Amino acid sequence: MAEVWIPTQMQTLTGGQQIVQIEGATVRQLINNLERDFPGVKDRLYDPEEDTLLPGVAVIVDGETSQLGLLERLNENSEVHFLPAIGGG
Repeated sequence: MAEVWIPTQMQTLTGGQQIVQIEGATVRQLINNLERDFPGVKDRLYDPEEDTLLPGVAVIVDGETSQLGLLERLNENSEVHFLPAIGGG
């Protein structure tokens, strides 16, 4: 299972867990499985109208920023980070 690092502002959805283990062969499957286990997560990551990650959300897989988004393939032991945009000025 992939090791998924949950952003601080989403940890209320995971019962305070910073890291969760989730199955998925692609980022899309991973997000769907996250939603199954932690309802509400998908709304913070996925834009159903555009069928893509929300603007301002990056996915990092095994230390590399994904250019494929939802289509990025995962290994059984992948480390995945979702990084939301940080506002400020």
